[in-house]
Amino acid sequence: MGWWQVGADTLAGSRFVVSPLAETTATLFALLAPTAHHPGERAWLDAQLPGFSARLAADPVTAQLVRAVRSARWTADYLVPTPTGDGERSFEEELAEIRATPAETVHADLVETIGGPLPAVLRRADLADRTAGLLEWLWTSVVLPDWPRRRRIMEADIIARTGQLGRGGWAAVLDDMRPGMRWLGESRLQINVHDHPPQDISSAQLLFLPVTPRPCWVTWDDRGHYAVVYTCAGALAESGRAAAPRALGALLGPARAEVLVLLDTPKSTSHLVALTGQGLGSVGRHLKILLDAGLVGRRRSGRSVLYYRTPAGDVLVAAPGGRGTRPRPS
Repeated sequence: MGWWQVGADTLAGSRFVVSPLAETTATLFALLAPTAHHPGERAWLDAQLPGFSARLAADPVTAQLVRAVRSARWTADYLVPTPTGDGERSFEEELAEIRATPAETVHADLVETIGGPLPAVLRRADLADRTAGLLEWLWTSVVLPDWPRRRRIMEADIIARTGQLGRGGWAAVLDDMRPGMRWLGESRLQINVHDHPPQDISSAQLLFLPVTPRPCWVTWDDRGHYAVVYTCAGALAESGRAAAPRALGALLGPARAEVLVLLDTPKSTSHLVALTGQGLGSVGRHLKILLDAGLVGRRRSGRSVLYYRTPAGDVLVAAPGGRGTRPRPS
């Protein structure tokens, strides 16, 4: 298995970062291996695959290139540059790093990923520019129109994991972050199940990058920067999450009904703001009204106040015209 020796200072200085490029690259990987894990993902693939397939059919060189950049054990380094942690960058700023990659570096990375000689069609000097062109098309055509929703999901995941960190420490956060990752104890973090040599990153900078598609990876550079790209947890990443039922929206108002539906698990005010896209003041007013009506309760967890549905709120959501779920046992 591959694991990192992580020092206490590294964990203490680590942080979460939203990366438009990582989200776009994960979208590319999802389209290259189009396996749906839930109906919402299937609907998204059905909508996006025709345009993506047509884009590759019009450019056979790029089509072969993108199928060579990732294998079961490795991803070409030039495609997944490691963030430096100097603040969130725009998609264009991140993409410029890929576009500027020397041709010999791209060729060496592809040989490593393929595990053999480079095919003749890929022995050319414009592969970095072709890669950047495809990612730019994906960003403009697929990701950017949906970016506000995707960003809210990522921000909600960061808020949830930050709260989890306060309750259960880094072991609780890292164990379910991505397949094959778990805290081994003695400052050891298993990052995958492959037989890679361990790395000592006790004096490195470590970043965590959430993405909404399912593919994820780890990346590092020779300057002491390491990053874990992981998929947002559970229902937060599902584009098919149901909206508030129409009947419930008619009774409470659509925005307030959405807040009540989301409180099937405890959430903070900031978590609800990130999930709904509503303003902090609006969410606060909805919560006060729901509290006064006895439909939600609240409790303190560390420094956070968490809101949750009461049995009365469960009954209202599960009523005819609601989501059809049964109330949780008390």
